[in-house]
Amino acid sequence: MPVTRQQFVGGAAAAFASIGVAVPARAADFNFKYGHDLPIDHPINVRSVEAFGRILKRTGGRLKITSYPASVLGSDPSMLSQLRSGATEMLALPGAFLNSVVPLASIENLAYAFPNRDVVFRAMDGELGGVIRDAIRTAGIVVFDKIWENGFRDITTATKPIRNVADLQGLRIRVSPGKIRVDTFQSLGASPTPISLSELYTSLQTHVVDGQENPLLLILQQKFYEVQKYVSMSDHIWSGYWTLANQDIWGRLPKDLQAIVADEMATATLKARNDNVYLNKSVRDKLGRLGMVFNEVDKASFKAKLVAANYYQRWKAEFGERAWAALEKYANKLA
Repeated sequence: MPVTRQQFVGGAAAAFASIGVAVPARAADFNFKYGHDLPIDHPINVRSVEAFGRILKRTGGRLKITSYPASVLGSDPSMLSQLRSGATEMLALPGAFLNSVVPLASIENLAYAFPNRDVVFRAMDGELGGVIRDAIRTAGIVVFDKIWENGFRDITTATKPIRNVADLQGLRIRVSPGKIRVDTFQSLGASPTPISLSELYTSLQTHVVDGQENPLLLILQQKFYEVQKYVSMSDHIWSGYWTLANQDIWGRLPKDLQAIVADEMATATLKARNDNVYLNKSVRDKLGRLGMVFNEVDKASFKAKLVAANYYQRWKAEFGERAWAALEKYANKLA
């Protein structure tokens, strides 16, 4: 059913409140922390918290999972370290941020790999996602079957629109920490600076960087319209968030509880994907009303610059033949 941003803002609070409803009055046998860097009203957080309420109820109060959004538990590298040590039991994390532990996880961020979101999900729910999940498990991290959608990323700037790749040359642009995102914008001729999401607004406000790239929903939720003027619809990278768990802690969870968590998180992930379809339609209109100016981008000039920089050959060697073959079953022609 279609949802609005206003319903999501209210739904976030309602979802948090629902955790304690209609469950036995007993202390939980297992208490899990679930960290991520997204705002409280982002679909990933809202649907996660709804799922945690259902998990608490279905397990009879045995398992309580509490969400810690907006980098409350620390930066993404810090949360990943906490997950691996067991200080945090669960985490929602972009594939690009797993790069330091699982280099293959960042393949989802290959620029202009996917023509549209339907192809993305055929790939990530299919063979390509299977290859990625195998690599994550090999690194000793539990990964759930379905990937959350953050979405296609677009460029915002303060002083000029980005109409083609020439407009990117030398631009001081914030990128999310992650090797592939830095390399993508270096290959495009920009001057990328990795900055965490929690520090980005201040960095834009103080002109540490002049632009940034994120999905439209985050541009709205983080109020970047207050410090940016232009939105250039580059759709250069698709990004998602994997649901992860500490392997040892997950292994101590009874199988029946594991099954409930896996089932509810899969349901929540699919609901959040559907939410994005409706939210993104309204978000662009709202950003326009808030003063942001939209323009289309000559994507062919971006792709040509990447090919000339040997970007795809470089990342093919990085990811390996098996993963690249799986990617090519779904991807655009990359070179």
